[in-house]
Amino acid sequence: MENKLKLSPNSLAFIAMTNEYCHELENILDYDKDSFVARMLKLLPRIYISANDIELDISFSDYYIDSYLEEDAYNQVRNYVSQVMAEDDVYLDTFVDDMKYSDTPVASSVSENLADLYQEFFNFIASVKNAPTEVQQELLGLCKDNFKSYWSQTLCNALKALNKIYYNPDNI
Repeated sequence: MENKLKLSPNSLAFIAMTNEYCHELENILDYDKDSFVARMLKLLPRIYISANDIELDISFSDYYIDSYLEEDAYNQVRNYVSQVMAEDDVYLDTFVDDMKYSDTPVASSVSENLADLYQEFFNFIASVKNAPTEVQQELLGLCKDNFKSYWSQTLCNALKALNKIYYNPDNI
């Protein structure tokens, strides 16, 4: 009997959620701010948990996540998010590297955080969608490594800002 390589249910869920995330941002103009923020507050924690739970014993060989997203598409997503978020797009961030060198708070934007995640997920989905299972596992491992290195903090920063907008709209 042949031993076929399969992705774990968590890996499949992660792929599906990152794809859903990209779809949501590509269709952001279909939502008002409140419904978009509510959707992100449901999706982002699930992506975080799923990414955190990816456990693959892989050796990073010749595989990498290609860059498929063009700068114009990134800017369009960022601009659309900014448009929907309106005055709630900018927030003060304490988890920015520049903060340790600053006497004043550093401003960040929900739109840039979400567009950065979109870029990561778009490139991941484009790389993984037609790859054989063993390559998909390698790409999942690379995405998990990127999660640990930088995009987990980006997701948490966006989530914190979105949470404040949704649950404390008068105190922004």
